[in-house]
Amino acid sequence: MSDPLRIGIVGSKFAASFHMECYVRLGRDLAAVAGVFSETPENCDAFARKFEITPFRSFEELIGAVDVVDICAPGYVHEEYSVKAARAGKHVIVEKPFTGYFGPADAGNDWRGDTFSKEAMLEGAMDSARRIVDAAQKNHVKLCYAENWVYAPSIQKEAEVLRATGGQILWIQGEESHSGSHSPAYGIWQKAGGGSLVGKGCHPLTAALYLKRVEGEARDGRPLRPVAVSARTHELTRNSAYRDDKRLRTDYRDVEDFCQVHVVFEDGFVADILSTEIVMGGVHNWLEVFANNHRMRCNINPTDACVLYNPEEKQLEDVYVVEKIGTKQGWSFPSPDEDWMTGYPQELVDFVNAIREDREPQSGAGLALDTVATMYAAYCSAEKRGAEVEIPG
Repeated sequence: MSDPLRIGIVGSKFAASFHMECYVRLGRDLAAVAGVFSETPENCDAFARKFEITPFRSFEELIGAVDVVDICAPGYVHEEYSVKAARAGKHVIVEKPFTGYFGPADAGNDWRGDTFSKEAMLEGAMDSARRIVDAAQKNHVKLCYAENWVYAPSIQKEAEVLRATGGQILWIQGEESHSGSHSPAYGIWQKAGGGSLVGKGCHPLTAALYLKRVEGEARDGRPLRPVAVSARTHELTRNSAYRDDKRLRTDYRDVEDFCQVHVVFEDGFVADILSTEIVMGGVHNWLEVFANNHRMRCNINPTDACVLYNPEEKQLEDVYVVEKIGTKQGWSFPSPDEDWMTGYPQELVDFVNAIREDREPQSGAGLALDTVATMYAAYCSAEKRGAEVEIPG
């Protein structure tokens, strides 16, 4: 057996933590985390102590010690780190959003994404995505887009059904919603690249794009790709009529907290994606496929594998139930293995094996490009109050 891949993590907060925990599950025979780099030294040191790995003081030090760079930092640094890693001959894993548009190079702190041209954003986001992909291709390294929904067991079961039956997808519905992001960078376009669409809608959107790829490849040997999109976005918690009861996150400066996206594929069939910040009671993640020969509902979170009634909040103060549940009192749906249900360990298994076997991952460059193109074309549509916009190829 070849030596385990040496992994370097960039970032030290929420995404970095669940990636690290999944590498531990994966086992050191396949992949060993060599260390972590973060632009916030105190967070980097705390992360390194927690997981007993090396803290690196510069990105250059990190890439000199690893085979794979796993970027779990905010989206506005994804291009910089991805391109540097690829040019150094390192394989690259990029968390969502793959990349996007974060403002002009000379933008000051008062720059606002909600009033900026969305056509310019689309062009800028696609240029950024292509620079990442080109750097990986020119330097012969694998590029892995860390979209965990692709690897969620329920989505993979639908992919299996499509391959086995030759099914034709007529319509997909999907949603990711909850009461607001963990990240302090979220809510500021310069750091997040957008709001609900980029931060949450990317998940069901990419899963829908993936399943249409699977359908096309299974039946005709080539992916079915998106060609047009129409969308609406709203800032519901910034509505002057909104009554703030302090139960939802509301500190969004210049991004949307609600979006609806309608995607048309090259075969003429469609998908509808919803993502919002106004849903209490935990994360609401699901996707449903309506095909010509079957129907599949993919419940990612919540599921009813466990159904719990707890009469007193304090009883479960030290028990993790499920992400963003809000309260542990009353009925709830604890996830017996939330990482597994949402596809995180399976995602990293595929990435590590793709690198070791010199093959493309299931979630790679093509899917990443289509996701970026569709999201920012959707912003162009929303700017035009829902008019249909072509998705760049």
